[in-house]
Amino acid sequence: MGRRRAIYLAVLVAVEGALAGCADTSEPGTRPAANAPGRTPRARKRNSPSPSPSPSPSPVFSPVAVPSRKPIHQINEINPAAPPNSIALTIDDGPDPEWTPKVLDLLAQHHVVATFCLVGDAIREHPELAKRIAAAGHAICNHTMSHPQPFASLSSERMTAEITGAHREIWKTTGVTSRLFRAPGGDWSSSILQTVAGNGMQPLDWDIDPRDWSRPGTGAIEAELLRAKPGSILLCHDGGGDRAQTLSALTTVIPVLQSRGLTFITL
Repeated sequence: MGRRRAIYLAVLVAVEGALAGCADTSEPGTRPAANAPGRTPRARKRNSPSPSPSPSPSPVFSPVAVPSRKPIHQINEINPAAPPNSIALTIDDGPDPEWTPKVLDLLAQHHVVATFCLVGDAIREHPELAKRIAAAGHAICNHTMSHPQPFASLSSERMTAEITGAHREIWKTTGVTSRLFRAPGGDWSSSILQTVAGNGMQPLDWDIDPRDWSRPGTGAIEAELLRAKPGSILLCHDGGGDRAQTLSALTTVIPVLQSRGLTFITL
C-alpha cells in the first residue's frame, strides 16, 4: 500500500502542476498586457477622422488702385514704364479650335507675346487652348461670357454677370486673374466703366483697328496694321469666323514691324 500511495500522490502533484500552467485564459495570439513586467507600454492607435475637403477658392475682385475713367487706347495709359519702342498686339473672340493654334504657332515662331481677349463660353468649350495661351506667356483679357452686342444696352445685372462670369472662367481654367476687360465691339458707357473698375479691371480698347473681322482682304488688314507706331495697341481676331486673312496678314506684318525696331509686349 505504501508504494501504491506514493505513486498516486506523485501523479496528483503532476496533474495539479499542469492545470496551473493552463490558468492563462487569454485567446491564442493575444498579446500580453501593456503593463506586463519587462514591456514598455505602447500608445493606443486612434483613427483620426478624415479632414473635410476644402472648398475651391474663388477669384477675388479687388478694385484697381486708379481705375481709368475712359477706355485705354495707348500702352502708356496703362503702363507708363513700358519701353518706348513697345507695341501691343491684342487678339479677340477666342479661343477657337481652328485659328487659335495657328496664331499661337505664328507668334511662337517670331518670339512674340500678345494679349488674348477671351470669351468665357469659348473657354468652356476649349479649355486646353486657354491653358496653352497662358502657358506660352501671353496675357489674358476678359471679353465677357457670351460676347453680347450691343453691350452697353444690357441691364446692370446682365452686364455684371457677363463680366464676373468670364472673370471666374478665366481664373478657374488658367489660374490667371485678369486685370483687363474689353467690351464687345468697343461699346463703352459710364455704367460699364464703373462695373469694370469695381471688379478690379481696367477697360482696354485699341488705336489700330484693321476690321479684320469683316474680312476686307489680306492687303487691307496689312496696310492698317503697318500704321503701328511706338505705343500702339493693335486689334485682331482669332475667333468668330474664318480668320485666314488675319493669319496671312500677321505673317507679313509681324516681321516687318520687328524690323522697324518695334517690340511686342503684353498688357
